[in-house]
Amino acid sequence: MGLTLLEGNEAVAYGALAAGCRFFAGYPITPATTVLNTMLRILPPEGGIVVQGEDEIASLGLCLGASMAGLKAMTATSGPGISLYSEQISFAIGSEIPLVIVDVQRLGPSTGAATRGADGDIQFMRWGNSGGLPVVVLAPVDAADCFLLTVKAFNLAERFRCPVFIASNKEIGLTKESLDLESLKPEPPLERELHAGPVFLPFAVTPGQEVPAFLPIGDQTLVRQTSSTHGQDGYITTDPAQIQAGIDRLGRKIESQAEELCLFQADHEEGAGTLLLCYGVTARAAREAVRDLRAKGEKISLLVLKTLWPVGEKTIAREAKAYPRVLVAEMNTGLYLREIRRVLPGKRVDFLGQMNGQLITPGQIVEQARAKEAVHG
Repeated sequence: MGLTLLEGNEAVAYGALAAGCRFFAGYPITPATTVLNTMLRILPPEGGIVVQGEDEIASLGLCLGASMAGLKAMTATSGPGISLYSEQISFAIGSEIPLVIVDVQRLGPSTGAATRGADGDIQFMRWGNSGGLPVVVLAPVDAADCFLLTVKAFNLAERFRCPVFIASNKEIGLTKESLDLESLKPEPPLERELHAGPVFLPFAVTPGQEVPAFLPIGDQTLVRQTSSTHGQDGYITTDPAQIQAGIDRLGRKIESQAEELCLFQADHEEGAGTLLLCYGVTARAAREAVRDLRAKGEKISLLVLKTLWPVGEKTIAREAKAYPRVLVAEMNTGLYLREIRRVLPGKRVDFLGQMNGQLITPGQIVEQARAKEAVHG
C-alpha cells in the first residue's frame, strides 16, 4: 500500500495485521466501529477470524478464549464498552492472557456524546480492574502512531502476558490523514515464549524471570486457567503466601520496567522556563503552539508522552528537571495531571484542560503558556 488516506482506526487495524493479529472480536460502537469494519475487510483474507459479538462482554470473552488458544487477539470499543469489559480485563490480568484493547475515547460520562472526543478514560484504563494491578497504556498522536503503537502493543502483550491498551480518541480515530504504511518501520513482531520441558506449571517462572512461559489451551498438555487466586500449578488456592507471591509478581513484571516502557518525544529549547507536557491529539495543538511561540521569540519546550501507564517517573522527572514550570494540557478534568504533580513534588505544575467535546486549540495553549499566575485546574 503506497501513499493513501487512512483514519487512525484503519491504521490501528493495519498495525494489528502487521503484528500478527489473527483474531478480532468487537461490537459496533461510535467512534470505534471502523476498527471492526476494517478488520472485517483485511483479516479474513490473511487467514484470520473476525467476530461481531452480541455485546461488548461477549466480544472480549471471545478474544480471551482465542488468546488462550494461542492466537494474537484484539478488540476495540469506546468508554461505555470499556466499562463492560472491566471484569474480563481483571481476568486477563490475573490469568496473564495477552490481549490488545483499543479504546477510541469519546465524551463521557456514561453514553455522553458519541460523536465528540475526549480523553476521559485515562484513569479508568489503569484502574478499571478488581485488584488495581498494573496494565500498559499507549497513547497515539496521529495515524502513523496508531499503526506503530499497535504493533508495539502486541509485542508488549506477548512479552508481559497482559492486556495492553491503545488510548486513542474520536479525533484521532476518525480523522483521515495521508499515510504511507510502507515507509513506516514498526518493530518486528514478537511471539510469546512457549514452554519447553517435561513438566508444565502454567504460572511458574524460571529464576530471574517474571513472566511464565505459555502453552495453548487445547494442546496435548493439560493447561489450567482460572480467574480465581491460584498457585504456580493453576489450582485455586487460599494460601496467603502463594497469593501474595503471585500478586507481587503481577505488579513487579510491569512496574519494574516502567522506564524502559516510557515512550516519549521531547523538544527542548535551551533557556525555556516552561515545559509543555501533553499526550494524544492535544500534542498536535501543542506542537503548533510551540511553533507559534518560538516564531515570536518566546522560549518553550515540549514533552509528548506516548506511554501513560506504567508511569515513567524517573523519565518525566529527568525531562522536567531544568524547568521551573510545567504546563499540562489534556482533554479531561486533569486525569493525568495528578500523576505529574505526584512525580514532580515542589515544582509549579499548571493545567489547561476541558472536557466539553471540543479540541484544545493552539491559541488556548499559547495563552496559558504566557500566563504569569499559576493555573491550578
